[in-house]
Amino acid sequence: MGAGGRMSVPPASKNSDRHVLRRMPHSKPPFTLGQIKKAIPPHCFNRSILRSFSYVVYDLLIASLFYYLATTYIHRLPPPLSALAWTLYWICQGCVLTGVWVVAHECGHHAFSDYQWLDDTVGLVLHSALLVPYFSWKYSHRRHHSNTASLDRDEVFVPKLKSKIGWYAKYLNNPPGRILTVLLTLIIGWPLYLMFNVSGRDYDRFACHYDPYGPIYSDRERLQIFLSDVGLIAATYGLYHLATLKGLYWVLCVYGVPLLIVNGFLVLITWLQHTHPALPHYDLSEWDWLRGALSTMDRDYGILNRVFHNITDTHVAHHLFSTMPHYHAMEATKAIRPILGEYYQSDGTLVLKAVWREAKECIYVEADESEQGKGVFWYKNKL
Repeated sequence: MGAGGRMSVPPASKNSDRHVLRRMPHSKPPFTLGQIKKAIPPHCFNRSILRSFSYVVYDLLIASLFYYLATTYIHRLPPPLSALAWTLYWICQGCVLTGVWVVAHECGHHAFSDYQWLDDTVGLVLHSALLVPYFSWKYSHRRHHSNTASLDRDEVFVPKLKSKIGWYAKYLNNPPGRILTVLLTLIIGWPLYLMFNVSGRDYDRFACHYDPYGPIYSDRERLQIFLSDVGLIAATYGLYHLATLKGLYWVLCVYGVPLLIVNGFLVLITWLQHTHPALPHYDLSEWDWLRGALSTMDRDYGILNRVFHNITDTHVAHHLFSTMPHYHAMEATKAIRPILGEYYQSDGTLVLKAVWREAKECIYVEADESEQGKGVFWYKNKL
C-alpha cells in the first residue's frame, strides 16, 4: 500500500535486510489517532510521581557507584589496567547518564508527573547537570514532534534534497568519508546542533538554542530560555570550581568523557530513529501529523534498551503519545502494533551494521521518478 504494497517487518525477520528495507506505506492510514489510543490500556497514560522518581534515584545511585569505584580504586591500578578501567568506567557511566538524560527528556514532554512545575524543575536540574539547555531543547523538541518528517518544518535531522547537498558530499561518499562523517557527527553533532542548529530546520536568520531572541522561540518562551542559560552557567561554574579543587584532568576523566558518550548516544539514537531507507519524508503539499509521527523507526539496542528506559525500541509509540510515561511504552507498543500493521516500523539490525548502512544509503531525499510532484521523498545515495 502506498509504496507498491511493500512494508517493513518486526525484528523477527532481521536476518534479511531485504525485509527491513522495504518502504513503509505513505498513503493516509485507514485508522485514526483515536482508534490507536483505544487499543492501549488506559492505565498506560497514568503518570506516577513515585515510580518516575524511582528511575531518577536508581540511575543516580548507579552513577554514584561507578563514580565511587573509579575515584577510589582506579588510581591504585598499574598503568595498563588503569587505562582499561577508565575505559570501562567511561562507557558504563556514559550509558547510565544517558538514562538520566532520557528521564529529563520525559520531563520535557510532561510525562514525568501530573504537575508541570515538578516536571520542569526535575528536567531543568538533570539536563543542566548534563549541560543541556532544558527549556531551549524542550521547545525545539516539541516542535520536532509536531512536525516529524516534514521537510519544511521538522526541527532535527532534516534530510536535504539532492539539489541542496554540499559539493563535498561526493568526496565523502566512500568508506573513509563515511567513517569520518559518522565520527564527527557522534562527537560534535550535539553541540553543533545546539549552537548553530546544524541538521535542523532552515530559518531566515541565525538560529541558536542559547539565544532567547532567536527564531526558534516565541515571545512567551524567551524568559524560560534565559532560565535554561542560567542553569548551564550554574553547572559550568560548578565544573570550574571542581577543576580548581581536583584539577582539569580529574574533571575530564570523571565527567567530561562520560558526557561525550552521552552526547554521542543521544545523536546516534535520534539519527537512527529518523533515518532509514524505509521511511518517507513529505513536503507541505502531502504532510500530515499522523503520517509524520508514524515515519519513525523502533530500533533494538539489546541490553541498552533497558538502560535507556526503552526510548530506543518504543519510539513509534512515543511519537504518537509523547506524554505517556516510558515505563508504559512497551505495553503500549505491543497493543498498537496490530492496529498499525504495515505502518509500524521496527528494525532489529545490529546497531553498528545499521549505522554503516544508513551512512551509505541515506545521503539525501528525492521523489521517485514515477511520483514527481506528489510530495513524498525517499532516502537515496546516487551522486
